[in-house]
Amino acid sequence: MAFERVSRLTSIPRIWRRWGLRQMSAMVLSLAVYLASAVPATAIGLLRDPDIENGLRELAFPILRAAGLSPNRVKILLVNDGGFNAFVVDHNTIFLNYGLILKVPRADVLQAVIAHEAAHIANGHIQRRISNLEGARTVSNLGIALALIAAAAGGGEAAAGIAAGTQSSAFRSFLAHTRAEESSADRSAANYLRLSGISVQGLVDLHRAFAGQDLLTPSNQDPYMRSHPLSKDRIRAAQSYFEAHGDHSQTNPNADYWFARIRGKISAFTRAPKWTLLRADEEAHADVRLMRQAVAHHRNHNLSKARSAIDAAIALRPDDPFYYELKGQILLESRRINAAVNSYGKAVELAPRDPLILAGHGRALLAAKQPKAALEVLERARAREARDARMLRDLGVAYASTGQNGMASLVTAERYALQGRTEDAELHARRAVGQLPVGSTGWQRAQDVLLASERANKRKR
Repeated sequence: MAFERVSRLTSIPRIWRRWGLRQMSAMVLSLAVYLASAVPATAIGLLRDPDIENGLRELAFPILRAAGLSPNRVKILLVNDGGFNAFVVDHNTIFLNYGLILKVPRADVLQAVIAHEAAHIANGHIQRRISNLEGARTVSNLGIALALIAAAAGGGEAAAGIAAGTQSSAFRSFLAHTRAEESSADRSAANYLRLSGISVQGLVDLHRAFAGQDLLTPSNQDPYMRSHPLSKDRIRAAQSYFEAHGDHSQTNPNADYWFARIRGKISAFTRAPKWTLLRADEEAHADVRLMRQAVAHHRNHNLSKARSAIDAAIALRPDDPFYYELKGQILLESRRINAAVNSYGKAVELAPRDPLILAGHGRALLAAKQPKAALEVLERARAREARDARMLRDLGVAYASTGQNGMASLVTAERYALQGRTEDAELHARRAVGQLPVGSTGWQRAQDVLLASERANKRKR
């Protein structure tokens, strides 16, 4: 698992292509980059982990399908925040705080949260807000609109945070739903759950957890309550839906397993190792129990016990790429480089299209002083997810180590653009433009970053 402070602003060319902004001035576009560079230090980041993201896909798949959304397009990402909250800012990503996952009691309650957020996407609530923001007359509001539109498009390590940051009143206002939208999302979510064979009781219990919070001052309410206003009518409506349709769901061992595995891994990485080791035996799934112990021992710098535990988990699930990936992380961070390369290699063999696993393998190959092999793997990772700044850092090292300085400057410029560090982005983009063949794809990418960063930097001077 990688704890990453993330600038969610996507690459400059992607904003242009996706939102048709080539007709708009470069000055307006660069303003979005400028705003991203002004993110407060308290802005949130992501926890990127291929195992957790796979588990969230498993839980979300039937819901997204019932909502008419593509499970391959809509990503579920984990926010590095212990509070109870979930939100969407565009049509492609649902954000869940890790604290929410630790606090909900069952898989169906977590799936109810996902169904509710999916309903906001499917019902067009986000599109209406984007349209309102895009229609703002002031330069400031237009810049915020562009930053928010771009907010959920990418991923990776960075120095800033999501768009204008959750500490921004503009961002909080963007996330706040109306009661009408909430009621609409509840009805749709209940339908998605029923069509997916998931108990609607999860939605009822989710609402009951917040009963009475509307009587508290906003500063004392959960973040989820502030962005998802609750009323007694909504609680009664969810209960009535449940009673009218009955509960025809059946026990789902797959959902229960992935819920336990997600919670177990988050808990092992975010809580004290002593806490994890004292409570590991409470875990019903043997491999998840061993995985939690492996993480705790690794965080205690006990490689022998960590390796023994993860090997035992792998013995129970020998075709599981994510346990090999975790073993690779443990070995790499323990400076057992060659063994880490082998473990990541096995993970890639089992999951050859997972960008986070590919990026980890490339990182291990770099540490093993195999830059050519690392470059091939990291380029594959970039093709799958081009906005992972941690991967771009490693890719820049691989390019430089193989004598491709122009490409190293390009990906470094893109990484700094993701981080909102526009002055550094301009410097490296200028270098890339001077080193790459005129008219090549890389040269064009460098020109895009250079144009936007120049405009943003002029506004700051």
